[in-house]
Amino acid sequence: MTTPSTPTPASETSTSTAASETKPTPRTTTSWLRDHSELGVCALLLALGVLVLTDALTMDVDITQRGPVGPKTVPVVVGIGLLLVAALLAVDVLRGGRGQAETGEDVDLTEPADWRTVALLSGVFLGSAVLIEPLGFPAAGALLFWGAAYALGSRRVDRDPLIAAVLSLAAYALFDKLLGVPLPGGPLMGVL
Repeated sequence: MTTPSTPTPASETSTSTAASETKPTPRTTTSWLRDHSELGVCALLLALGVLVLTDALTMDVDITQRGPVGPKTVPVVVGIGLLLVAALLAVDVLRGGRGQAETGEDVDLTEPADWRTVALLSGVFLGSAVLIEPLGFPAAGALLFWGAAYALGSRRVDRDPLIAAVLSLAAYALFDKLLGVPLPGGPLMGVL
């Protein structure tokens, strides 16, 4: 036997439906910022552009200019470019544009970041920056190249130091001898 159901009055049905339709989902500041997180990149580009322009415009230049392009031209163009890109990106983000997710075929987005490699590379870079003055560019550069190869997974102890030394000496010769960019030679250059 079926029991008769009690009919719901039409006024109750329309009231409950209307109440659920008019209730907006709460939009918090945190969710808005999460949806527009690319604005952080805009802020970074803006700050960098202002810094570059400030440095370029307050640059004290003692060199007489021998043409239409002086030493301030490139930094001013780069600073203006940074400000322009920041403004265009901000407009795009505020209009609803979103960046594409990484879709590289060799990138597994489910794997966590390899912080060990990042830490090793950072340590090698900072170590070579500290050692460049006392050891000179050739020795510090060789340690940088060898350390970077090791941090990225190469374990060829018979080959990597030799390649690192050749690369470092070639870079030193190119910049110091051919291009005239003075680099610290260190104690090894006094012997050679």
